[in-house]
Amino acid sequence: MPAADPELRARLDKRAAAEGWPALHAELRSIDPATADRLKPTDAQRIQRALEVCLLAGEPMSELHRATQPLVQADYLNIALVPVDRDRLHRDIAARFTAMIEGGFLAELKALSELPGMSAASPAMRAVGYRQLWPHINGASSLDDATEQAVVATRRLAKRQLTWLRSWPELHALDSFAEDVGAQMDEIVYSWFSSDA
Repeated sequence: MPAADPELRARLDKRAAAEGWPALHAELRSIDPATADRLKPTDAQRIQRALEVCLLAGEPMSELHRATQPLVQADYLNIALVPVDRDRLHRDIAARFTAMIEGGFLAELKALSELPGMSAASPAMRAVGYRQLWPHINGASSLDDATEQAVVATRRLAKRQLTWLRSWPELHALDSFAEDVGAQMDEIVYSWFSSDA
């Protein structure tokens, strides 16, 4: 894949500000339909990168991916650790975020905010946690409010991840909070390997 081109990205950002990301998504669809099909018209970061790759490489990003991916024929055992107790999951998410704050997350975010060109619209600031604490770093919200928003956003992300996991074919979903989850996993793996012997 071609390296990032700051000038091209700036031009794409300028066009998006004038025309909107859905218009750039439509342009991507005309030159790389396969990539456009898997992106939402509002997914600015991925649309920008896909257009950048197409324009720099002179061919669709989907073709570059296809050319660089080795053909793998294999059987897969899909095991997911799924937290069944939602209340416990929510408590763990809140505790983890508190530990991140205590571990220096605010100082990290403050240092990032002082980098040249860094803003709330920067790709690095779109990550869960960063986005919600940015207003606090800039004095626009209290730490308690920003933390609560970050915890809620993390819960929503966890819910989307669990929905995605459950869509996997032939998934063995194990309760991540079960005391014997390791033994359950060992049994599934042993059984799977034994059936192929």
